[in-house]
Amino acid sequence: MLQNTGKLAGCTLFITGASRGIGKAIALKAARDGANIVIAAKTAEPHPKLPGTIYTAADEVEAAGGKALPCIVDIRDEQQIGAAVQKAVETFGGIDILVNNASAISLTGTLETPMKKVDLMLGINLRGTYLTSKTVIPHLLKSRSPHILNLSPPLNLNPVWFKNHTGNHGSLRSSEVKSPLTPSAIQTAAMDMLGGDGVGKQCRKADIIADAAYAILSKPKDYTGHFLVDEDVLKAHGVMDFDQYAVQPGHPLLPDFFLDEAPETLVKQLEEHGAKPAFKPSSSSSSSTPHSGGPIESTFDVIREVINEDVVKSTQGIYRFDLSGEHTGVWFLDLKSGSGTAGEGEPPSKADVVMMMDSSDFSKMFSGNLKPTMAFMSGKLRIKGDMALAIKLEKLMSRMNKAKL
Repeated sequence: MLQNTGKLAGCTLFITGASRGIGKAIALKAARDGANIVIAAKTAEPHPKLPGTIYTAADEVEAAGGKALPCIVDIRDEQQIGAAVQKAVETFGGIDILVNNASAISLTGTLETPMKKVDLMLGINLRGTYLTSKTVIPHLLKSRSPHILNLSPPLNLNPVWFKNHTGNHGSLRSSEVKSPLTPSAIQTAAMDMLGGDGVGKQCRKADIIADAAYAILSKPKDYTGHFLVDEDVLKAHGVMDFDQYAVQPGHPLLPDFFLDEAPETLVKQLEEHGAKPAFKPSSSSSSSTPHSGGPIESTFDVIREVINEDVVKSTQGIYRFDLSGEHTGVWFLDLKSGSGTAGEGEPPSKADVVMMMDSSDFSKMFSGNLKPTMAFMSGKLRIKGDMALAIKLEKLMSRMNKAKL
């Protein structure tokens, strides 16, 4: 972990969405220096599915050594933002740092996204970030070391992120922004809801973002205009052991969805961090000899060749594939009993995972030409059921690549 240096002692941080997750982790890191934390979030009463409120977060901040000011704030509401900022200035004498952490996301296509969800994303990610920054900036200008830190995906204009999604959890970028910071895949309530059961062990703890944010916010005010990734920031500060941030040390880690680096680069990075990648890029799939019976049947021919009792024992899951497009149909893969079975039609018992995608993308995925993670996050693959089992399927794909599908 990055050690606290005391550089944020006495500083006042205004953090949106700080009642839980990444926002709270940043708040606690700064609190250990003795910082003042304004917890600007909506949750005042306990939520049945989401942990923490502004008041429980405030208790944790003060237990860590900081001073806390919990404020009920919907960042889309100009009056609530103005009142919270004014109260912060009256309580602590000013504001030194703004962390725009609150966000909203919906990884759905245009036709599947209701306007209520669109309004939420635009209201929080665009209006809320702009409004909060605009209201806080006059006070930051009076600080000796002002910072604005936006938690955001990278500046990525790859069409894949625009083709199938109406939006992602971004934040406004302008000349006023100090440094947008891109998080790795972090275990938060939002990730649990997006990824389903079992995704947590694929993630890192929010501490990695807190440490990276701390390093950035400890820099002089002329450090500005950077687009940063948490891991790169910490490497520059001498941190090389990233397994300490893993929810389950030693488990393969899920890379950030929006970085979309080449598979070879991701594998190299994961191996450098001590993880064992669940996928391997394959260069042999394109030269393989085609099978008879169509591309989907050909794929299942190879699946049947590589499954065995060991695969079943390590997987323990039943998969159903609902394919659309040129080769529409339902296929199954039973890796729960015996030596495993696979074929066309309904699975022998209820599927643990249902994967819906175009038949052409199915063939690409199993031949190593399309990463399941990228397929899922780009909207080409929809998954219902146990996300951990879906991720396990990548091991089978690796075996198939070795078999020269």
